[in-house]
Amino acid sequence: MKLTWKNNSKNSKKRSLASVSNFPNLPFEHHQEDDEANNSSNTQLKIKENGSEGLASLDASNSSDAKQLAQSFQMQGNKLAEDGKYREALGKWEAALTLMPELAVLHEQKAQILLEIGDSWNSLKAAARATELEPSWAEAWITLGRAQLNFGEPDSAIESFDKALSIKPDCEEAQDDRYTALHLIKRRKQLHSAGLSSTQNRFAVGDETKSS
Repeated sequence: MKLTWKNNSKNSKKRSLASVSNFPNLPFEHHQEDDEANNSSNTQLKIKENGSEGLASLDASNSSDAKQLAQSFQMQGNKLAEDGKYREALGKWEAALTLMPELAVLHEQKAQILLEIGDSWNSLKAAARATELEPSWAEAWITLGRAQLNFGEPDSAIESFDKALSIKPDCEEAQDDRYTALHLIKRRKQLHSAGLSSTQNRFAVGDETKSS
């Protein structure tokens, strides 16, 4: 199963910055973006001058600046991920998480990127954190299920996909991924029946074969 990074949002109806920029006759958008960009630039300059200590002090002393800077790091990471610069995106999101560690979206996006670069274990941990922070967010459970699937735990993955489907019953992604997990479990049983050691029960998604 090929996993690709997607910029999931908990609110699928929210318009992206790209779609808003297609309408240049909205002056309030430009003024607001200019103000935010100036404030973010000033805050990032302070952090560059003070290093990691500046980041920590910002987190503790000015929650408004911290939130604004975290959002700036998040958007920079999103752009890098869309351009395929996954490790650079991770760096931006890690910086954002230092300022806003309870933001589930960042943990979920981080999990997707870690899957993309083949780090299934850390992806699993990041996705699990996202579900802890937002247990009613179906996409977070789907990402957790994919991480579990790639880590070789199809049984756990099915539980995560079932959780996602209990929240969004018509979600085709969860349905398709659940089918993949069931196929891997079926294959495992077939291999065990053929004499494979009972201790060898972990399969990566890349091991999937054509269903009979």
